[in-house]
Amino acid sequence: MAHKKVNLPEKICATCGKPFAWRKKWAKNWEDVKYCSERCRRNKNTNESSLV
Repeated sequence: MAHKKVNLPEKICATCGKPFAWRKKWAKNWEDVKYCSERCRRNKNTNESSLV
């Protein structure tokens, strides 16, 4: 049984504004991660201005 992952760092997605947690695949570049998914990364220009 998998254990619950607590105390993982979180960020807010620059496109959708939803919180997302650290993932192992982002371990080397967590400081540079801005988007929660590929979909948000692809749509970064369309929604970024609507968050303001």
